[in-house]
Amino acid sequence: MSPARLEAFTDGVVAIIITIMVLELHVPQGTDAASLIEAAPVFIVYVISYVNVGIFWSNHHHMLHITEHVDGRVLWANLHLLFWMSLIPFVIRWMDETHFAASPIAAYGVVLGMAAIAYTLLQKAIILRDGPQSRLARAVGRDWKGKTSLALYFAAVPIAFVSRWAAIAIYVAIALAWLVPDRRIESTLER
Repeated sequence: MSPARLEAFTDGVVAIIITIMVLELHVPQGTDAASLIEAAPVFIVYVISYVNVGIFWSNHHHMLHITEHVDGRVLWANLHLLFWMSLIPFVIRWMDETHFAASPIAAYGVVLGMAAIAYTLLQKAIILRDGPQSRLARAVGRDWKGKTSLALYFAAVPIAFVSRWAAIAIYVAIALAWLVPDRRIESTLER
């Protein structure tokens, strides 16, 4: 299978995930500002989630552009990533329906953290297939940003039980750190 075919499949799944996320947004019950304010928390989490899905998709896109070969290990690693991403709409709904209780907020961190682990495993599967001297291996290097993000995701999980909004602030900070596509891969593409 070519990397382009894997990318096309992933694009389709990501489009479905985003569609489910937006369909889960409920219209405010009233027509006044208070109704909008009441809906603001779930909208904020939707925005954070949309950005996170976009970050995974964007970096995945860049990664596959420097991928030379795809094998069974890469396919399953990609499906693993998509599995965790597909749980994002579920956790958003859970947060909304429980009025942002600590457990769903912690679960959100687990889902994002597991998606980040799955992305890392996909990266490693591609490097195993293409070799340690591949363009992706050279671009990724030690990946301190990825490791720091993982640590923060899993630190936010227990923090959610102390301060729900502090945990959400951590999720926002991680998203902001990754908002720009991975420059390491972009510079490799330019070369």
